[in-house]
Amino acid sequence: MCEKFTVCQNSMEMLLRNNLNLPKVTEEDGDFLTFLSFQDKCLRKISSGLYTFQTYLKYIQETFTSENQNVESLSYSTEHLARTIRQMVINPEEVIIPDAATQESLHTKLKSTKAWTEKITIHLILRDFTSFMEKTVRAVRYLKNTRSFSV
Repeated sequence: MCEKFTVCQNSMEMLLRNNLNLPKVTEEDGDFLTFLSFQDKCLRKISSGLYTFQTYLKYIQETFTSENQNVESLSYSTEHLARTIRQMVINPEEVIIPDAATQESLHTKLKSTKAWTEKITIHLILRDFTSFMEKTVRAVRYLKNTRSFSV
């Protein structure tokens, strides 16, 4: 991203003004040392976050056209993981899946960004998605070692 658009070195102030409200897994969702008592809450949060990221990934796919195939594959895999984790939740109905109106509103907001901000927005989305996935992997790995299930 930095090499392709040269936005990273000169755009620290843009990175600090991240107002995208991207999904995150926080300590409140259960840290990994006391994860057992928070595992269902954490799984709900992860699944909901993955569903929310779908709209952001759709935006990247439409905007970052040179990587369309990679982003499409990433989006498909993210949706599959969201469904899989949702099935592990005690009450899958409690997983928040953004409705069509919410997705459309967010998509419209993202599409209204100026061209130079577009690159920063893509960078922020990918950075936060990476962080979210790192925490997701740790949580699933921990669950795999403490519960009998397969992902």
